[in-house]
Amino acid sequence: MVVYRRRALLMPTNIDRLLAVVDSLADEAVAFTSDLVRIPTVNPPGALYEDCARLIGSTLAGQGFAVEYHAAAGRPEHTPAHPRLNVIGVRRGRSARPLVHLNGHFDVVPAGDGWTVDPFGGEVRGGRVWGRGACDMKAGIAAAVFATEAIRRAGIELEGSIEISGTVDEESGGFAGMAFLATEGRLAADRTDAVIIPEPLGVDHICVGHRGVYWFEIETKGRIAHGSMPFQGANAIEHMAVLIDRMRRDLWPRLALRTTAVPVVPAGARHGTLNINAIAGGQPVDGIQTPCVADRCRAVFDRRFLSEEGFDATRAEIVDLLEALALEVPAFEYALHDLMVVHPTRTPEGAPVIGALDRALRRVLGRSGGTVISPGTYDHKHVARIAGITNCVAYGPGRLELAHQPDEYCEIGDLVSATKVLALALLELTGTA
Repeated sequence: MVVYRRRALLMPTNIDRLLAVVDSLADEAVAFTSDLVRIPTVNPPGALYEDCARLIGSTLAGQGFAVEYHAAAGRPEHTPAHPRLNVIGVRRGRSARPLVHLNGHFDVVPAGDGWTVDPFGGEVRGGRVWGRGACDMKAGIAAAVFATEAIRRAGIELEGSIEISGTVDEESGGFAGMAFLATEGRLAADRTDAVIIPEPLGVDHICVGHRGVYWFEIETKGRIAHGSMPFQGANAIEHMAVLIDRMRRDLWPRLALRTTAVPVVPAGARHGTLNINAIAGGQPVDGIQTPCVADRCRAVFDRRFLSEEGFDATRAEIVDLLEALALEVPAFEYALHDLMVVHPTRTPEGAPVIGALDRALRRVLGRSGGTVISPGTYDHKHVARIAGITNCVAYGPGRLELAHQPDEYCEIGDLVSATKVLALALLELTGTA
């Protein structure tokens, strides 16, 4: 077990020099962010992961890191068409410990419609970097990379060591990314002392955890019949519509009445939520149509639950709703399939990484927004539950409400400020300051 000790702070002139170096690196950090955005690492299917991992790896190698590549061998997502390649850079200081690990995922969700800029153009305009992933979270990766580079260019020799990883598939659960590295023992409590994930929770906030997730699929089953005589069949799509209507009228109002005591942001996420991710039933819409009653309909749901709710009660509430409909609706038949369960995660109060970032925020911004909880999960869950590292938080540039939106961007000022905060926190966490 590593004992953290507070040394006398670096002389103010040295800290000022470090912060000035970050300012001098701003153009490079912005260009690197743009280069990352221009690689459309869209998940699904997991496009161009290797290209992005190699770009991060070559950049780290040029900054004095020893670079490793970790393919997620054995994972079903890792295919010849879409290989899952993770990258880790290691910079050792005077000693191996304390070791601080900075992690960012480089997969992004599909662009979707509604953009007024090229989603993969990496355009720099109006003090912002634009594009899918600029906020979530390629600017965060750039902040991590150039925080460590600023320390090097400022001529500060680290006491402990730093790792930076770029990982895959966070948007779909992270199982071929951080979960894979943790399962393989590459990320573990017996070698890693602190983890910072530069997700976009606001440049003055330290994120100490997330709500729980229950992804599930419901299949409604009907009976096929001729479309001109639907009364001779049972329409699975109609049954799904009844289910969704019951959720809208009954379940969603109940969720809106439950409020968590922990500081989840934004305010609307302090309640349990339920989103319909996808729905499919009957014949393919673009196919040749025949007159049939749909005998099958499937929908995927995304339930975010509060720590006060717990998973067992969350799932039981869905089962109770389905069972009630089975009694009320003629021929209502269903199957419930659990897809993913993530329990709420929270960093222990007093964790050294929280204090280090808080002090750095006050030095750089003159304020700290304190700790928050994320509405959605991120790879903190794998760091805590598989690697066993509780000294983990998220902190980085970008505004949470821009994630997964059209015209996503990151403010360059936030990128620079977050880079400074990370650089100062790294000095403290590695025992250098």
